[in-house]
Amino acid sequence: MTAAVENETFLDEDWCGEQLVERAYTGCTFAQVDLTEAVTRGAVFTECGFANVQFNASRHVDSAFLRCTFQRCNFFDAEFTGCKLVGSTFTESVALRPLRVSGGDWSFVGLREADLRGARLTGVRMREADLTGADCSEAVLTEVDLSGAQLRGARFDRGDLRGSDLTALDPATASLTGAIITAEQAVVIAQSLGMQIR
Repeated sequence: MTAAVENETFLDEDWCGEQLVERAYTGCTFAQVDLTEAVTRGAVFTECGFANVQFNASRHVDSAFLRCTFQRCNFFDAEFTGCKLVGSTFTESVALRPLRVSGGDWSFVGLREADLRGARLTGVRMREADLTGADCSEAVLTEVDLSGAQLRGARFDRGDLRGSDLTALDPATASLTGAIITAEQAVVIAQSLGMQIR
């Protein structure tokens, strides 16, 4: 890991296709930076702010974005594998389609009212994530740990939720029309509605 770059501002820079390997940034600001097709591997961004940054077709492997903020960023066709985004927040119409996430820890992430239609998240830890009002229609969220997550008003219509922890899901306040779940998950949901399984 290289020495951390601290409290610097990167404005209107072209990092298209850059390979950011074992880099570290703390308290930095990235504004109007083009990270299209960039690759991060083992990189760590701590409490950084990203505004109007293009992450299109970028690939992130074993990297961390800890307590970062993403405002008006574009993640079209972005992919995260084994990454940590603990405590990070996505706001102001961040474009997240079609996002792909495999493994990693996204606990306490703020995705309030996010557009995650058609996204694919597998094997991700999302404990206590805020998905209030998020649109996850036709998304794949399999083997995702959603324990303690805020799911009020979230839409999972025609989505695939198999193997995910749905103990925090109140079917009376979320939309699940056509969603795919397992029989075991159906029992959890029925119990949350006060039904007795015999």
